[in-house]
Amino acid sequence: MTIKPLADRVVVKQAEIEETSKGGIILPGSAKEKPQVAEVVAVGPGGIVDGNEVKMLVKVGDKVITSKYAGTEVKCDGVEYSIVRQSDILAIVE
Repeated sequence: MTIKPLADRVVVKQAEIEETSKGGIILPGSAKEKPQVAEVVAVGPGGIVDGNEVKMLVKVGDKVITSKYAGTEVKCDGVEYSIVRQSDILAIVE
């Protein structure tokens, strides 16, 4: 099964969460912070959104930084993804 985003939506896969702190302490699941760096997996076509034309600036394979609590989390074939609006992407990491 594949996820095909609509309009200005982007499907991203979150980066792996670090298991230990910088000091070497192993972190339990509840203490881990959701990573903000993600890889773009699929991009919607853009178009007219809320009366404004949206041109998609990200492409599949880009590493991006997303807003901390942005998007909707979904699970597909055992892999967790987030679906965010392009406006929730803060930067492209090069």
